Amino acid sequence: MTAPAAASATPFRPRDLLAALLVVVLWGVNFVAMKWGLESFSPFQLGAARYLFAAVPLVLLVRPPRVHWRWVVMFGLFQGIGQFGFLFFALKVGMTAGLASVLLQTQVFFTALFGFALLRERPGRPLVWGLALAAAGLVCFVMNYVGPAAGSGMGRGSATTLAGLFLTLCGAAMWASSNIVARLAQQRSPGYDPLAFVIWSSAVPVLPFVVLSAVFDADAARWLHWQALADVPWIAWASVAYLGWAATIVGYALWTNLLQRHPANRVAPFSLAVPVVGLTTGWLVLGETVAPWQWAGIAFIVVALACVVLGPRFQTKKASMA
Repeated sequence: MTAPAAASATPFRPRDLLAALLVVVLWGVNFVAMKWGLESFSPFQLGAARYLFAAVPLVLLVRPPRVHWRWVVMFGLFQGIGQFGFLFFALKVGMTAGLASVLLQTQVFFTALFGFALLRERPGRPLVWGLALAAAGLVCFVMNYVGPAAGSGMGRGSATTLAGLFLTLCGAAMWASSNIVARLAQQRSPGYDPLAFVIWSSAVPVLPFVVLSAVFDADAARWLHWQALADVPWIAWASVAYLGWAATIVGYALWTNLLQRHPANRVAPFSLAVPVVGLTTGWLVLGETVAPWQWAGIAFIVVALACVVLGPRFQTKKASMA
């Protein structure tokens, strides 16, 4: 979202810093919560529960966004069914919470590629360098599954698969698609309210996830009995509540508020800390480990993100000094 012009003069106060750091923690811990939720729910069931918690009761309290409904539906499908559908399956079939937090940030580069292809947005030099570094990082991740390194880091706490890697990247691509939809919705809707947009779009994936679960999950019928709900461990319900309310509603509300009052180039760098929190919590809480090739891939992607996020600022400063 584009910040108001007056925001450039607004100082970054301590409460703003606290809000930014809280968002980083909420989104970083988000991946551990997903792992816990998937111990009791299938990917489709967890998706339905997450968005049901995110939408209710807020859709009863927040007015619908003043945008065409096609944008709300498209955003809900790309982000809900696409991003988190793929991500939940990746975490189920072979992806650690920590690595998922890193790989999902490749949405920055997918967004740039889609923006160039669909919106004719020309990439700047920092973005080109970032894309090259991110590609090198993905090669490092693939190297973990081929040649002499195949199987390294595949033990307990670090079990990843090529399918998990592919599905996580698909989730990142779907996140990028939702970014393009949100950008188009903002451009074509003068009364665009990002928080209302997120809340109402959260209602969209619920029914599709329920239908997908009914069709593909062998145990879907058990949810017709109240006892099945009572048998779900409290940690699974806590995970769903965290995903729906903390990570989705509170996180996006705080982030949106920061973007409304400050330039994006001052807010965006905080997102670089999300993978750090994700890797740390995955290690401390789930006992996850990282293989050497994966560390190399992480380093390339983090440097690539830094190049994209911080590069334009240095270019502007260099141009002003010339």
